[in-house]
Amino acid sequence: MSENTIELNENNFDKETKKGKWIVDFWAEWCGPCKIMGPHFDSAAKDLRGKVNFGKVDVDSNSDLAGRFEVMSIPSIIFFEDGEVVHAAVGSMSKEQILELADNSFDQN
Repeated sequence: MSENTIELNENNFDKETKKGKWIVDFWAEWCGPCKIMGPHFDSAAKDLRGKVNFGKVDVDSNSDLAGRFEVMSIPSIIFFEDGEVVHAAVGSMSKEQILELADNSFDQN
């Protein structure tokens, strides 16, 4: 976990994501594409620091949370605004793709 991402779990997820803009990576330690995307996710988090919050959910430790958001494949990135899902994407992404999805997913206010 980088200094720009927060580890989310079933105990803190709702409290953390209920306010503001969040990009949450649903991942697992054993997932090759997740490992490939990790540095891109962290770099996007650094670029958007102060504007968008970034969190990571380990699906192996938080299967109920993954089920709640119907995460069937990983990595899955879900975009939340004030606790509501505004967009979801599946598959490994580059930093540029994450930034573009963030730009398209959130109200620009």
